[in-house]
Amino acid sequence: MRFASWTLAILCLGPLPVRVASAADVCPRPGPASEVQPPPDLYSSNGVLNVTLNYNTTTDDAGRTLFCFQTPEGMESPTLHVNPGDTVNIALTNMVPPVHGGPSEIYSAPAKQCGAAVMTLSSVNMHFHGTNTSPKCHSDEVIHTLVNSGETFTYTLKIPKDEPPGLYWYHPHVHGISSAAVTGGASGVIVVEGIEKIQPAVVGLPQRILIVRDQQRLNGAAAHAPPEDGPGPGWDISLNYVPIPFPAYPPSIIKIQPGAQEFWRVANASANTILDLQLVYNDKPQPLQIVALDGVPTGSQNGKRQGTIVTKKDILLPPAGRAEFIVTAPARKTTVAYLQTNAIDGGPASDSNPARPLAHLYITSMAPKLPRVPQPSGSPNAQRFEGLANAQITARRKLYFSEIPLPDGSSVNFFITVDGQIPKLFDPNNPPAITTTRGAVEEWTVENRTLEVHEFHMHQIHFLVQEVNGVKVPRDKQQFYDTFQVPYWDGIGPYPSIKVLMDFRGPTIGDFVYHCHILEHEDAGMMATIRVQPKAAAKD
Repeated sequence: MRFASWTLAILCLGPLPVRVASAADVCPRPGPASEVQPPPDLYSSNGVLNVTLNYNTTTDDAGRTLFCFQTPEGMESPTLHVNPGDTVNIALTNMVPPVHGGPSEIYSAPAKQCGAAVMTLSSVNMHFHGTNTSPKCHSDEVIHTLVNSGETFTYTLKIPKDEPPGLYWYHPHVHGISSAAVTGGASGVIVVEGIEKIQPAVVGLPQRILIVRDQQRLNGAAAHAPPEDGPGPGWDISLNYVPIPFPAYPPSIIKIQPGAQEFWRVANASANTILDLQLVYNDKPQPLQIVALDGVPTGSQNGKRQGTIVTKKDILLPPAGRAEFIVTAPARKTTVAYLQTNAIDGGPASDSNPARPLAHLYITSMAPKLPRVPQPSGSPNAQRFEGLANAQITARRKLYFSEIPLPDGSSVNFFITVDGQIPKLFDPNNPPAITTTRGAVEEWTVENRTLEVHEFHMHQIHFLVQEVNGVKVPRDKQQFYDTFQVPYWDGIGPYPSIKVLMDFRGPTIGDFVYHCHILEHEDAGMMATIRVQPKAAAKD
């Protein structure tokens, strides 16, 4: 079976069989217009965080298949709080029943096998998105790792001592079925503590973790939004699992003290939905004081180890993007206050991402008490990407996104290709498309030769964005990301592109991947492998 057809196979088979359990204890979900509740928290102690997670499934009242990571005590998608230098041990058990008669496939050659050898519709693994951790088996390895029904697999994740403090996340990453697992809700966030050492402006502020996820539409193709409201979305969304379904879009509720400042840590944990976040009071967009993007405090990598505040009135968050920012709550006289996403122009071939509310900010003196950012303890650690902007470039490469419809029009193959190579659908047994060496600093130009946006994501490292569509980003405005949008091609002009600096100076060696983080595109082949060799393996 071709890897690109696995998601289609899931849809054709319908909901996976579920174990006998009540909806109250397996992947529970609140109803529309509910108050947003914080995810449960787990904290490391003495440099170690030990976690037991079960990968579960059930169906909701609409018949949609849900997936989730839960502790044996029932905590769903716990936030993992760690410090730089900590070790995270995760015992993951796949509780999803096997799909009898469903497709299966040998996933890896024996020498590369990590966990199970055969992929099925109920396989799972975990990716620790944004963390600069090892791609070796039993760490952040997604190319060959499979955990099948009834199996337990152990992860040992060593958080680098120079990991930037900020917001990261975890989710399944089995190629071919990653979109189905993530739209099913199997995701949670990781907080690397210590941002107060880099950005004093957040000290003492209440911090609120907000996770946007997408899922199959509650109301199918037969339900249409009024024409004046534009097209319906490709996917429904939720905020901390509170659904905001098409077409009415009932917003969730955030209770907040009038005029209070809060530190919001927002993850777009969607598989396919692009967001443009905006906070609007009485129809007026509000300033968002950004202090971190994709887990890296803004302005923090220049060697001074102090962050800068970037003030914007909206924040584009691709699937997998994270933004951490300071907000000021509405005053009592404010009549209407919403957190919303604006409409996205993703190109003529893209999914629809219309404007819609995420949350109604309800002003009350009875708002829930949130944990506050502590006072800084000690000096900032060395930061992972310091000095990259001034480092000598060792190689330049051009890559491009492309799409090729099948002749019968049944589907589209998606590719990410190094210029000069033959486009290939991703296969875990493909040789690496790029080989480089630890210590390298590379300049990559990533082009988009398609009629829809793509979201370039790099595993294991971050990159510094220097140009968009040939326009240089001013030096003091350049930021580090692990996921960044490449604009769509209009069909007649030059190909849109981004130019980024890739930092291989850290300790990471081995095989890992880069891909479009619209997961339906990744599942359909838009991913490739890079190999980072030790310096001793370099050849002239």
